[in-house]
Amino acid sequence: MQDAAQRLKNIAERLLGAELPVRLRAWDGSEAGPPGAPLLVVRSRRALRRLLWKPGELGLARAWVAGELDVEGDLYAALDIMAGLIWERDPDAGGEGRSLLRALRDPSVRAAAGDLVKLAGPFPPPAPPAEETRRTGRLHLHTKGSDKQAISHHYDVGNDFYELVLGPSMVYSCAYWESPGATLESAQHDKLSLVARKLALKPGMRLLDVGCGWGSMAVHAAREHGVSVVGVTLSQEQAAYARKRVAEEGLTDRVEIRVQDYRDVRDGPYDAISSIGMAEHVGAERYLEYASDLYALLKPGGRLLNHQIARRPQTDESSYEVDEFIDAYVFPDGELAPVGTTTGLLERAGFEVRDVEAIREHYALTLRQWVRNLEARWAESLRLVSPGRARVWRLYMAASALSFERNRIGVNQILAVKTPESGTSGMPLRARTWTG
Repeated sequence: MQDAAQRLKNIAERLLGAELPVRLRAWDGSEAGPPGAPLLVVRSRRALRRLLWKPGELGLARAWVAGELDVEGDLYAALDIMAGLIWERDPDAGGEGRSLLRALRDPSVRAAAGDLVKLAGPFPPPAPPAEETRRTGRLHLHTKGSDKQAISHHYDVGNDFYELVLGPSMVYSCAYWESPGATLESAQHDKLSLVARKLALKPGMRLLDVGCGWGSMAVHAAREHGVSVVGVTLSQEQAAYARKRVAEEGLTDRVEIRVQDYRDVRDGPYDAISSIGMAEHVGAERYLEYASDLYALLKPGGRLLNHQIARRPQTDESSYEVDEFIDAYVFPDGELAPVGTTTGLLERAGFEVRDVEAIREHYALTLRQWVRNLEARWAESLRLVSPGRARVWRLYMAASALSFERNRIGVNQILAVKTPESGTSGMPLRARTWTG
């Protein structure tokens, strides 16, 4: 009888309709596949049972988080190959490859699926890893209560862990890499400075920082531009950390950090609003409400800087589905929209959109640095969070870096103004000079 790796390789190639471009190591120590290719390690037959029960991304994710699947060697190369082989084949393009889900439904490969069942061992499948969000459906998304739960799932995993990944800047959004010799910390400082320049922050102004995270933008704006800042977050751990930073900087007279939903902010008007990496949590059904609420909180002539990840548009937008792995393990209820949709909704709310700067390559550089931080201190990360949680973050950040590099997703800074009826926007004639 063939060893497990060769059997698994044969079955995979029959199911996918293509040669397997990765090397396999199975639970019995056997290996098969092209020498020198990225090595996919199947540590347990439980991984196969997960995949049979949930073909495609979620089954693979569960096996990865549980430690039943791993990659040895270049993780980025392995993910790039797997993405092209499993997730991104066009079933109507006439190519050799077929998506795993499509293959398992194809009568012509049912015999291979049967062999996979035999190799996988007894059912039922293992329970999902503890790190997976337990869902009861998507009928009541983006209420204040559900948003608070989703934010807590993602952000309340320990500030020490976030410090390990993000570094001293504690900025959880893409940095702005202005020079080849920039460090992560200097690039994050440059990003915050860019936001401040776009908002034309000056002493005496009031800034609302929506989704303020660990307080980096609030501290930067108050310390370097002399503004008064209200930062709001739904995360108790973020708020505690941000308040400590504010106190250590001696800025308690200028910065207030609240655990508050942006929909409950009632003390406008503000001169400017920053929303950096928060709007992805809002959801399509609530986005116009989000834009309208921020518009109402600004004084006439005030500026909004909306920094947000975007996806590519689809021919049929109604067919958009949330990424299963991200939804189950990273950002519950998060939704991405094309940048054109976002600018359209901001305009419907009353804003005049004055500038859109696409910076997706900057996010790829940032994510790769976060992955390096995590990998360099892997043993320490396992003392701070569960092994499954650390594996979630490594996979999520590495896969996201590739998605930005391949233009599968992007990120944009949208500058919008609450232009008064007079039409005087207060913007410079050449906006990209950012002279205020």
